[in-house]
Amino acid sequence: MNTTKNLSLFDPVLLRPAVAQAFAKLSPRVQWRNPVMFVVYVGSILTTLLGVQALQGRGEASAGFIFAVALWLWFTVLFANFAEALAEGRSKAQAASLRGLKKAAWAKKLKEARSGAFHGTTWLPEQAENLRRGDVVLVETGDMVPLDGEVIEGVASVDESAITGESAPVIRESGGDFSAVTGGTRVLSDWLVVRVGVNPGESFIDRMISMVEGARRQKTPNEIALTILLVALTIVFLVVTVTLLPYSVFSVEVTQAGQAVTVTALIALLVCLIPTTIGALLSAIGVAGMSRMMQANVIATSGRAVEAAGDVDVLLLDKTGTITHGNRQASAFVPAAGLTELPVARAALLASLSDETPEGRSIVALARRLGVAEGAPAQAAFIPFSAQTRMSGVDLAQAGCSGTRRIRKGAVDAIRRHVEALGASMPGDVVRAADEVARRGSTPLVVCEDAQVLGVVELKDIVKSGIKERFGELRRMGIKTVMITGDNKLTAAAIAAEAGVDDFLAEATPEAKLKLIRGYQAEGRLVAMTGDGTNDAPALAQADVAVAMNSGTQAAKEAGNMVDLDSNPTKLLEVVETGKALLMTRGSLTTFSIANDVAKYFAILPAIFVTTYPQLAELNVMRLASPSSAILSAVIFNAIIIVFLIPLALKGVRYRAVGAAALLRRNLLIYGLGGLVVPFVGIKLIDLLLAALHLV
Repeated sequence: MNTTKNLSLFDPVLLRPAVAQAFAKLSPRVQWRNPVMFVVYVGSILTTLLGVQALQGRGEASAGFIFAVALWLWFTVLFANFAEALAEGRSKAQAASLRGLKKAAWAKKLKEARSGAFHGTTWLPEQAENLRRGDVVLVETGDMVPLDGEVIEGVASVDESAITGESAPVIRESGGDFSAVTGGTRVLSDWLVVRVGVNPGESFIDRMISMVEGARRQKTPNEIALTILLVALTIVFLVVTVTLLPYSVFSVEVTQAGQAVTVTALIALLVCLIPTTIGALLSAIGVAGMSRMMQANVIATSGRAVEAAGDVDVLLLDKTGTITHGNRQASAFVPAAGLTELPVARAALLASLSDETPEGRSIVALARRLGVAEGAPAQAAFIPFSAQTRMSGVDLAQAGCSGTRRIRKGAVDAIRRHVEALGASMPGDVVRAADEVARRGSTPLVVCEDAQVLGVVELKDIVKSGIKERFGELRRMGIKTVMITGDNKLTAAAIAAEAGVDDFLAEATPEAKLKLIRGYQAEGRLVAMTGDGTNDAPALAQADVAVAMNSGTQAAKEAGNMVDLDSNPTKLLEVVETGKALLMTRGSLTTFSIANDVAKYFAILPAIFVTTYPQLAELNVMRLASPSSAILSAVIFNAIIIVFLIPLALKGVRYRAVGAAALLRRNLLIYGLGGLVVPFVGIKLIDLLLAALHLV
């Protein structure tokens, strides 16, 4: 099963509990966490009390009008609760699917934890929940790994589909970067001896559950800063609104004309002017950001990591597996002087027919594309590749004679020694061709038949298709890409130029990576990187956004603040896009929320004070039916706009690879202008409906 649970935005499974939670969140202790909505909450209570007073004949306005305002204020609070509950519900559904992975399991605990060969020693059955960090267990074919740990002996095929959703088994072995195993996975073949690395309740699945549960999400720095801004705006509007009442009363007493503004109208004004839209959706946006990351099969330790991904401006990317495919492939045949490409391709194909390595298969495939159709000849004696000879080939018996054709393919130095042993020498043009291939960052192989050198095969670490365009998008966003590789500077420069990265670090060591990250951070930049090995752990711990591969070591996963369950190094680009989308969503809805307050100002302010200052009737530019209709229309619009924006808050604004300036212009054009226009249209339509139904 896949850990991600992809439910639609308004799936009935989520809707029913979200509606119940919307009412449960009406507790004052819950409402206090959101200061903006707490003001609306208090206003709802006050207008309800005023409505009850009006029923007793002592009201400042008709009971029907006051209760209508109170009802829609309560709806505003409930819709905000509903948005947050819906986002939390999606995260909790994901957490519930993860809990299904936790099963009571028995382990084969070894009696003695000693160095040397563990397999074959005596073991005792022990429940997984009783194991502790440092215990050593034996996991054989069909057994489930009881807890997260490190393989200290053995090699086995492991089914990790319960964690990653991928059905293909993976190899886990002692030593190296593939020694970490996760509790809940199953050994399919052979055996492993595992040293438990966590205590019960601290396993990877346990941490995943706590990570995705929205209820435990901590607010991020940017979210806290935005909350402070919203609270400041709310306080300003609150002070202004409170002072309007005595001014209105004073004016009526002085002029002996008109009526003072009502408390109900002032509450409606306050609720419409404070940024209720973004205040209602802010928490839902943050929870949904982590949920979208989980849908990408990436576990973030906190919303802070997701948000930091949106602010990243330097990406450190491993060459192998991220920028290139990681396996060299034949890209060209370079013939020696006086020859054509075809005889080189034919000889290279014959020498590679028994070569099952990716390089050998790619040589055969390239030769076939050039039209070489030869198969394995009869009575051919294939010479397998060996580390000692650094060559492979085939010996072919020639029909009608006793001679044998000896075709060889191998490293330049190996073929040079081979032909020199036969009394010949390496042609100068072939040596120059091999040097040119090496300068391009590729690997040259030389092909010969007996003592005649036929030419060079170029093996190239193929850059992934579309990766250059992706880097171009990142560059337009102001993000710098840096390739990290263990290759020499010449090879690294060639691949970096082809891939289109902005910079590279060649012959990289753990110390060099750490120094590079600290250098960028000293310039005030945020750095993201991926890693899977223990040697990556220091750099991962230093990076602002560190995506560890699930297939990597326990040290790498503990050092990172995100774990990619798919172990796909290119996922870092998707992580950055998801973080950017989160910030874009928050910025867009904040722009819309503040902009639509202007329209509500023109709708509700003249209506409130027209009884005190009749000359304000000229400000009724929207030609609303009556003061009561204007106030109620603005309050209704203020409530229902939250409902219409819930899908956008949960799904997120579509990511676009544009710079900050272009993004600001787009936000102002779409959400700023939209925030101004939509309320005018919406309030006018609601007013027409209320007038047609004679409700005010």
